[in-house]
Amino acid sequence: MRALKDKIAVVGVGTTPFGSFPQLDEYGLGAWAFRNAIEDCGLDKNAIDGLGVCRVPSYARMGEVLGIDPRWTLTLPAHGRMSGISIIEAIAALHAGLTDHVALIYANIGRSRRVNYGGEESPNIWNPWGFTSPGAGHALMYQRHAQMFGTTSRDLAEVAVAFRTHACMNPDAVMKKPVTLEDHEASRFITEPLRLLDYCLINDGAVCLILTTTERARDLKRPPVLISGIGAQESYVDSSLPNFSGDFWYEALGKVKSDVYGMAGIGPEDIDALMCYDNFSPTVLFSLEGMGFCGRGEGGAFVRDGRLKLGGALPTNTDGGHLSNSYMQGWALNAEAVRQVRGDGGERQVPNCKTVQYVAATPCSRSIIYTAG
Repeated sequence: MRALKDKIAVVGVGTTPFGSFPQLDEYGLGAWAFRNAIEDCGLDKNAIDGLGVCRVPSYARMGEVLGIDPRWTLTLPAHGRMSGISIIEAIAALHAGLTDHVALIYANIGRSRRVNYGGEESPNIWNPWGFTSPGAGHALMYQRHAQMFGTTSRDLAEVAVAFRTHACMNPDAVMKKPVTLEDHEASRFITEPLRLLDYCLINDGAVCLILTTTERARDLKRPPVLISGIGAQESYVDSSLPNFSGDFWYEALGKVKSDVYGMAGIGPEDIDALMCYDNFSPTVLFSLEGMGFCGRGEGGAFVRDGRLKLGGALPTNTDGGHLSNSYMQGWALNAEAVRQVRGDGGERQVPNCKTVQYVAATPCSRSIIYTAG
């Protein structure tokens, strides 16, 4: 994979506001984000000859709405783990010459349509022993982590408070009310031991990323953000029983870590900011441990004393993440990574930010390293 290092760049980023938009469907939101991304990079929309869509019902209808006829198309299901998959597939297609300019579009109407995750009406991979939601599975995983390593609810509070602090600096974030460690500990249980502030949001919105080769990127409006490392590993064998044994995706993340850092030629100590998939707050601890930012079982201690906040040792989810910005299932985190490398973070900008990593610890674990071009 080292042959792919710095060969592909993100040149356009577009997001919609996040919230509730019952008057719009996925296509309207997707088109809104696409238009913003096109304006961001200054590319003629007719140059887009690759289209990837996620959580959009029809790739063909999306192309029709946008008025484009791509020669390469990718459509992926609504699972949250798809953002990293989409980006890596687009990298491969661009490198192979199957497309010259790719638009990746994600749209979600979960808030206005009152979409639920899990429950008897939606049987899925979390069904063993009556676990009908991802929250139940992650609650058990966290409980196992606490038993093994002494992790506490207050450690989870550090994650939630750091991300809410960042959201309060983000004009587009949904949650703007500051919270304290005490507020977290006083919030109600959803699936004990996980509390309300440990859960991601559900919101409407859309994200569009435009990718091309680094050579083509030099001619566009904004400085390219290079993709310097990628890593991927699936964990299907036990995916219906999410790591109850105490692995916490360590094995998969170990392979991802080797690939992403090996390709980029750097290590965790070189990361200026981290964008970590935070469907639930414990996932952040699992990711930090699995990617080598700290030792196994040391995630709780690592996040204490504001380490994940701006000004801390590892600013994480500077847009507020899924817990406080919006649950765009990893897509907005990748957009934030690009904006941080560009220096577009505004009040939440990480000083001298040149290298940002995205990581998702899921049954389809992925990591991407973005660097300044």
